[in-house]
Amino acid sequence: MKKEAKEKINASVKFTILTVILIAIFCIALTPVTFQNDTYYTIKVGEHIAQNGIDRQDPFSWHEDLNYTYPHWGYDLITYFIYSVFGFTGIYITTCMLSITLGLSIYFVNTKLAKNQLFSFLITIGVMYIIRAYIAARAQLVTFILFILTIYLIEKFLETKKKRYAIGLIMIPIIIANIHVAVFPFYFILYLPYIAEYVIALLAETIIYRKVKTTMLKIKINQYTKKVGQEKKIERLKKELEDLEAKIDKVKIKRTKDLQNPYRIKLIKNSNVKWLILIMLICLLTGLLTPLGTTPYTYLAKTMQGNTTENINEHLPMTLSDDTDAMCVLILFLAILIFTKSKIRLSDLFMIGGLCYLMISSRRQITMFAIVGSVILNRLILQLLENYTKQKEKELINKLLHVVGIIVITAMMLGLSYYLGKDKFNDKYIDESVYPVQASDFILNNINLNTAKFYNEYNYGSYLLFRGIPVFIDSRADLYAPEFSGKEEDIFMDFIDMSSIGSFYGDIFEKYDMTHVITYKNSKINMIITKTEPEKYNELYQDDYFVVYEIIK
Repeated sequence: MKKEAKEKINASVKFTILTVILIAIFCIALTPVTFQNDTYYTIKVGEHIAQNGIDRQDPFSWHEDLNYTYPHWGYDLITYFIYSVFGFTGIYITTCMLSITLGLSIYFVNTKLAKNQLFSFLITIGVMYIIRAYIAARAQLVTFILFILTIYLIEKFLETKKKRYAIGLIMIPIIIANIHVAVFPFYFILYLPYIAEYVIALLAETIIYRKVKTTMLKIKINQYTKKVGQEKKIERLKKELEDLEAKIDKVKIKRTKDLQNPYRIKLIKNSNVKWLILIMLICLLTGLLTPLGTTPYTYLAKTMQGNTTENINEHLPMTLSDDTDAMCVLILFLAILIFTKSKIRLSDLFMIGGLCYLMISSRRQITMFAIVGSVILNRLILQLLENYTKQKEKELINKLLHVVGIIVITAMMLGLSYYLGKDKFNDKYIDESVYPVQASDFILNNINLNTAKFYNEYNYGSYLLFRGIPVFIDSRADLYAPEFSGKEEDIFMDFIDMSSIGSFYGDIFEKYDMTHVITYKNSKINMIITKTEPEKYNELYQDDYFVVYEIIK
């Protein structure tokens, strides 16, 4: 027996080592070399904080006195320090490390909570593939890691009630409030399914109408006891009370049996949830442990009040027919729940249902649906394996760890990693077809930035401010909305209207007293300028991708 146990441990360790290496390689293959627009303003904002602190004023736009909340100041500052020492290579390596950390966090949380390694590995690969578009040098990559750890800490606390898990749960929202304040409220959403299950379990135990009747009978018995000659009535009421209590006991026994062997949904009453609620209430106060004041409590609400979420692609509602990954995962969940004997915990059902709603409401939430849902899917698949096959997970792992199995798994994963990463081999940190690298050189050398007011577009505004060129707009969308900026003008919507030709660009140029234009050569605005009003614009510069004009007044 000892020898068998030792062999199982050795197989588990070997499999873990193999999966860790393969997950790390896969995560590196998914990490883009070319940076997104947010990375550029992140560096510059971090530099500003290092030099000036959090002054709540934007220093990068030529608009005057814009209020800025610094919603991920901690991440910005850390990114700037990495950049100042190691340059873009340092940021790329850091992003690779965070991607690996996320992949390994998903894997190890799954192995601990779902109690299997093989499916944890396969599901981890699937999750990282689904969220590949969101792996970038952005604060969200840190919060993905924190959210999967939150699920682990919640479930381990409910299982053991150990203080170390409670301390971890209190530390995480403090980090979120300083790293990525926009998702601070989402942290508390992760508690709700467990609390809802506990409340329903309490209600399931309580037979309300009979409890009320029992209380009324006791009150009547008390009243008649104080009166003379009511012995017969008291006896009758006591007998009625005994019969009622006996019925209640029978119902409770039946309900307990039903809960132990439910048809589809497992309802678990965990008394540790009471302490989890206390932890959540303590965590609500952690939003004050930041130099941003009350921003953790107000940021999301202000964002939802404005128009920015309706005009930024990743915030728009998801169309399932256009997202094959999400569709496949949903079909898998439904197939397991409908066509198999697998049973789901009520808290898991609430969690996956809530995350599905969020995902359909905002396509970027596919990340949380995939990351948090991985644990639930893992549990269901393991049940499926136990119900329909005699093959044990340990036996499968032992077979896979033979030389042929290792070679096949490694070859498949390396092949997939190569396929996904091969297009990145020749990529550069800055894509000159997207960001005006040469045009910025020209501007810095030939135009007086103290008097210039450039029109620029949303997607490359962050690169311009990174180069020290004051901008009209950049990808810090909240900064340009009146809910945050403190201005009456809705700069963000003015840009949206103009870029979609909903407003005449000349009127917007005049409204903001702009002096110069930098735009893509193939943009609508440039095509209109060159075809209809070339005499009003003096072309100063053009390259393969960008053109710079001076507005003639």
